[in-house]
Amino acid sequence: MTEPKNIFILIPAFNESKVIRKTITPVIEKGYTVVLIDDCSSDNMFEAVKDLPIRYVRHSINLGQGAAIQTGIQYAYQQGAEYAVTFDADGQHNYEEIPKILEPVISGRADITMGSRFTKGGIAESIPGIRKLVIKIAVVVNGILTGLWLTDAHNGFRAMNRMALSKIKITQNRMAHATEFLSLIKKNKLRCEEVPVHIVYTEYSLNKGQANLNAINIIIDIILNKIF
Repeated sequence: MTEPKNIFILIPAFNESKVIRKTITPVIEKGYTVVLIDDCSSDNMFEAVKDLPIRYVRHSINLGQGAAIQTGIQYAYQQGAEYAVTFDADGQHNYEEIPKILEPVISGRADITMGSRFTKGGIAESIPGIRKLVIKIAVVVNGILTGLWLTDAHNGFRAMNRMALSKIKITQNRMAHATEFLSLIKKNKLRCEEVPVHIVYTEYSLNKGQANLNAINIIIDIILNKIF
């Protein structure tokens, strides 16, 4: 039986002071170890969470989401985490689904699970049509580049066991990290399973999220940095 405190919830965040407390409070109440990775926010985010029982890690300069996730993964491994979950700061992910996304790795069926909005049982609530199209295109690009054909390759809701934490070493700081993550799964022969999740798109999260045309920048990043 895994104790919740041995499960680290990694939350990369940049200028999320308006919503961060609402996002992490119910996660804390479940007994998980919450690690907030502040990617050099300029909105006094620390003030919003300084009284909460969390692990707070801050980058001295803004490095990007990929770097924040890698900082969280490295921290969780060094602190002895048995399992870790990456969880968005903007409120899109449902904390009640954390046990569901953890189940395949805790049971031993998988080393990594990837949340999916588009597999059977998944929901992408209020997703704009153009955003859905961009994600579908990204799925095809990722499948070609990595050999992993998933239904939803750019979902930040993931779970990992300790072995996976030791193998995942992200070098792409910006949004191309999602494709690199899949490449590392393939390279290290990690067992991967998709889990249906319910993602809610709010006006806030859509304004904070990556622009639709940024998918082109992701592909350019991949090519220029010769990940593959």
